[in-house]
Amino acid sequence: MKQMFQANCRAVLIGSLPMDNHREATELMLRYTPDIPLWVQLPKNPQEGMIEQFLPGLPSLKKTDNKVFIDTSNTLFHNELAGFFEDYLNAAEAPMLHEATRFALTHETAQGFFSFIDIVQSLSHQPYAVKGQITGPITMGIGLKDQQGRSVFYDDTLRDAVIKLIALKARWQVEKLKPLAKHCIIFFDEPGIVGFGSSAFISITREQIHAALQEPIAAVHVAGGIAGIHICANGDWSLALETDVDIISFDAYNYFDKFILYSDLIRNFIRNGKTIAWGIIPTSNAQDIENETPERLIVRWETYIEEMLKLGIDKKQLMAQSLITPSCGTGSLSLSLATKVLEMTRDVSEQLRKRASL
Repeated sequence: MKQMFQANCRAVLIGSLPMDNHREATELMLRYTPDIPLWVQLPKNPQEGMIEQFLPGLPSLKKTDNKVFIDTSNTLFHNELAGFFEDYLNAAEAPMLHEATRFALTHETAQGFFSFIDIVQSLSHQPYAVKGQITGPITMGIGLKDQQGRSVFYDDTLRDAVIKLIALKARWQVEKLKPLAKHCIIFFDEPGIVGFGSSAFISITREQIHAALQEPIAAVHVAGGIAGIHICANGDWSLALETDVDIISFDAYNYFDKFILYSDLIRNFIRNGKTIAWGIIPTSNAQDIENETPERLIVRWETYIEEMLKLGIDKKQLMAQSLITPSCGTGSLSLSLATKVLEMTRDVSEQLRKRASL
């Protein structure tokens, strides 16, 4: 029987580092988050951009002048689209995804994934959990355009293709990472979800967003993984809290006062045994990073916990179902600031775990 995941205020990162060597980045990450290590994304490499990194496998994908798009004017587009869905049906029914499937990550765009596996396999101990990540279907569907500059999320068929690509790439990650640890977590990075209700989401409904999130979450669950959604800005957290996701990751440093407004959903989320990943370590402002200390961040976090307890949540349960994270990735920071973020993430986690005897 699979063990139940217990977060217990362990430290985990979001994904990116400001480095250009995947092995060195992986080794740095392991020094600070050995309990739940992740494969590192290095956005200094152009092919590891948030959208572009996970696009291979989509039909009629074109790149010109550093612009990647779906070319629906291509005479072969409909044939390629039909081939995509045929491949999807075959893969979805397979007990394990094939190495050569279009739904696998590639060495060209996700070298960090393969470096991570090589290094973790050689560790003297097995981590408690491992973490992978992928751009979520909302962010990718809005960010990816066709040749006319229209977001593919507005096209029912292309939106479905994006959702299915992400679902199976998430499942593929679980299948590859699961042997490395007791638990495998996949985060769907969804900064785009914060635009719901704005002009960027004209004609997009809550039902479409919910369906787009549910399918990849279900794919992670089918493979035996734990699904998380990471939202690093102020958004409508009900869109994520109402899904079957297991972990909600949010920028607690900047937006706890907005997050707590969803009190009923948060209470139910915790009572259902799910986990909150507290992005209590700042990453968006260099001065905040320079000024903060683990001790100050713990004081801030404890004030947030007191607000959560007012919702009728048991503190022991909340601690058991909390992760400590940076508020977002560190790929755009200097290496010295990114390293301080990693240090504070580790130190806050260690001190909280020690205090609670976790």
